[in-house]
Amino acid sequence: MTVINDAVLLESRSLRASIGEQTEALDRVKVLSLLPDGMHVTTAMVAAYFEVGIEAIKSLVKDHREELRSNGYRLLTGPELRSFKDLSQVKSRTPSLAIFSRRAVLNVAMLLRDSEVARQVRTYLLDREYAARTQPVDNFVHGEPESLDARIDRRITHILGKTVVPMFNALIEASGEQHKELISLRDDVKKIERKLCNHHHRLRRLEQAQGPRPYTGVMASIDAMSWREFEHHVAVLLRRDGCTDVVVHGGPGDRGVDVTALTADGRSVVVQCKSFAPYRPVWSGEVQKFLGASRVQHRADVALFVAATSFTPDAHAIAETHDITVVDRGHLEKWSAGVPLPVLQ
Repeated sequence: MTVINDAVLLESRSLRASIGEQTEALDRVKVLSLLPDGMHVTTAMVAAYFEVGIEAIKSLVKDHREELRSNGYRLLTGPELRSFKDLSQVKSRTPSLAIFSRRAVLNVAMLLRDSEVARQVRTYLLDREYAARTQPVDNFVHGEPESLDARIDRRITHILGKTVVPMFNALIEASGEQHKELISLRDDVKKIERKLCNHHHRLRRLEQAQGPRPYTGVMASIDAMSWREFEHHVAVLLRRDGCTDVVVHGGPGDRGVDVTALTADGRSVVVQCKSFAPYRPVWSGEVQKFLGASRVQHRADVALFVAATSFTPDAHAIAETHDITVVDRGHLEKWSAGVPLPVLQ
């Protein structure tokens, strides 16, 4: 099994194209504001989403214009611009206007190096790609009753196939300048329809292969979280285990820690959270960095390093030597499912 990393995604146009339809990754990280037409954003809006300067987006467009155009980037001028302003109610006095579709914004996320938001989007995409590659082959078993999830999937599939797709066909026939965009949207809906047709088969196959598990679904939910959601999830677990004064600090200026708290008996707790993909372990250098932040800067009584993945042997050794409690994927699953963390008791 080949592991895909961030660098490969940045460099490989074919890989970017293969996952370019997964625009839900944008909303997993933060809200993408759209123009009144509900379909496009401007260069300034793209820059605001990725928390970078407008020039960074313009430079990226200059270097990758052809690829971005294939995913919905357009520079409007003349009659086309006037028509777009009328349809979308955009007010602009400039002689040209660059607009990005959601697919084009996702394309930017897969190309933009100096943006934490873009990195988080890529992490979500790579996690999804890894999960898809490691799923077993689907085998439908006839004669078994359908679950509620399967019935819901089939109902959604029916709606998409019998209502939404025909609606797109009618719009395409009557459309003018939005013809290509509507065709792209229709194709996206058809892909979703096909995926839903097989969804309940995959779930059934996974259940048969793995058998009953006491914490089914816990890690799937965690894997779908953004880094910010993961930090708040850990904060909830701390409160559940009796901690008070729980504060989430993650982000710029966090001084090397993500969450702080006090145990029920008054000990100070400092937490580092890493929502890495399962195939990307926590390395020793990251534990060393947390050691300095937790013990030297914050003088914590309890130092917790919580990760949605595993730790390398060297990372485990450093943590054990310096009394850092590591909560790896297996322990996180149990903790999230209701098993108290002993070090907090």
